[in-house]
Amino acid sequence: MHLTVKNLTNDPITAHTYPTPHKLNLLQRKKGVAQSADGFTLEPSVDFSTTLPKGFRREIILRRTYQPDAAEPATTPGLEKKELLEKEWHIHPEGFKIRFSMTFSASWQVVPVPAECPWRVFTSRISRGHHKLVILSRRNLASFLSELPNRLPLSSLSLPGTHDTMAFYGWPVSQCQTVPLSSQLNGGIRVLDVRLAVIPPPSSKEAPLTKDQQLIAYHGLWPQQTPFLAILNDVHTFLTSPIGCMETIIMSIKQEDFAVTPAPLFSQLVRETIVQGPGGWDDSQPSDSGVNRGMWFLENRIPTLGEVRGKVVMLSRFGGNGAGWEGGLEGLGIHPTTWPDSDQEGFEWELKGTRVRTHDWYNIPSFFKIPEKVERASDNLIPPADSPGPVLLMTFFSAASFPLALPPTVAKGFGWPKWGFGIEGVNSRLGKWLLDQLGGDTQQVVRIDLEKGKDAGSAEQKEPRIRGWTFLDYYSEPEGGEIVPLLVECNFRGRKEGEEGW
Repeated sequence: MHLTVKNLTNDPITAHTYPTPHKLNLLQRKKGVAQSADGFTLEPSVDFSTTLPKGFRREIILRRTYQPDAAEPATTPGLEKKELLEKEWHIHPEGFKIRFSMTFSASWQVVPVPAECPWRVFTSRISRGHHKLVILSRRNLASFLSELPNRLPLSSLSLPGTHDTMAFYGWPVSQCQTVPLSSQLNGGIRVLDVRLAVIPPPSSKEAPLTKDQQLIAYHGLWPQQTPFLAILNDVHTFLTSPIGCMETIIMSIKQEDFAVTPAPLFSQLVRETIVQGPGGWDDSQPSDSGVNRGMWFLENRIPTLGEVRGKVVMLSRFGGNGAGWEGGLEGLGIHPTTWPDSDQEGFEWELKGTRVRTHDWYNIPSFFKIPEKVERASDNLIPPADSPGPVLLMTFFSAASFPLALPPTVAKGFGWPKWGFGIEGVNSRLGKWLLDQLGGDTQQVVRIDLEKGKDAGSAEQKEPRIRGWTFLDYYSEPEGGEIVPLLVECNFRGRKEGEEGW
């Protein structure tokens, strides 16, 4: 079997086979790959290719190479650190062979490693008999934004999100998620798509709000039961927790009952609920931060990460003319000036010097359009190289139409596509695309000068730059939500000093 291994951690990794050593055949000589009698050492951000003998049954042992700091004293704690870093992690070849499965299959999968392992390991199939192993650092998904500098604008981040975040009921037409909101937040979801309706609905378009009316999560005509106040409570609890206080949440709020509830009435109830809810504010007290109040960032611009740690950034898909909000439309957060329905080509609008490029083609005619949907949506994750200013990319990977493209069908696919029976879903295709982008070659093969016995030089290729806010249905499938760590890792790739606020 032909195996390509890519080290996307920050540390060198050594590898050998177990229980009996086997000399891994290095197919290409590359800078950053050192071979010994029983294995190899792989430097960060490089890859190597090898062949495993037919009927290979040995485990591959991966070990992070200890590199002591010059200032670190040779003390017992240092030895403990060395032992921790040099602990071996076993990967059995059967773990990275993508096998026939009786479940909705994917063209990639997670290689099982112990929970305390410092890496996440993925495999994808390049061709029959050729697999790629991608090793990523195991980042804490509940606090990954704490690893990034304050100066980065939110437009330069890759933020995983959920489409119709609270749509847990109405399968197979209206349900889009299965994981509770608190688990979504702790699992790395940072963009929420909250859709609401006034319950009970107004008796007439002229009727004022009553005390018994409240906002409830809705998807289309299907009630999702969760009150808006409960959503605010989960978000506030996370952002005020020790692990979430350095994070930020984007909350898109959209009106679902526009046919029966006047827009000004809906906007009024949204504001009243936010003010009265957790993280709200006292209207009787003057604000010393402009339109921003409580845990909310309500300015109509793209902030930097440092400005909004511990806060919610509003993306308002409601509000009419902004009546009732401080500053009117300037106090409704990020407020789209256009949102055409299911535009296949995507659309753009300007926000205070930032170009917002959005893909929200959801009304695909059938599951046969899944490949085109993924291709167009994935293209929208790559910032245009010729843009004179910052670009915010918002990408919906969700799609639905009745009866041949229902949400679970589109997101998860069906059958056994690797065997020619069924369709691979959007989420699986996105995961494969991300692994292909992250696991692609970042260095060319080194040319060896035989006379001088050293490198004649090498040219580095740019790492992939994948950015933007993504909205996913059934984000926890496939592989238990492992699309999220792939999207999170994009924040640490393709960075260059002096660009994107880095």
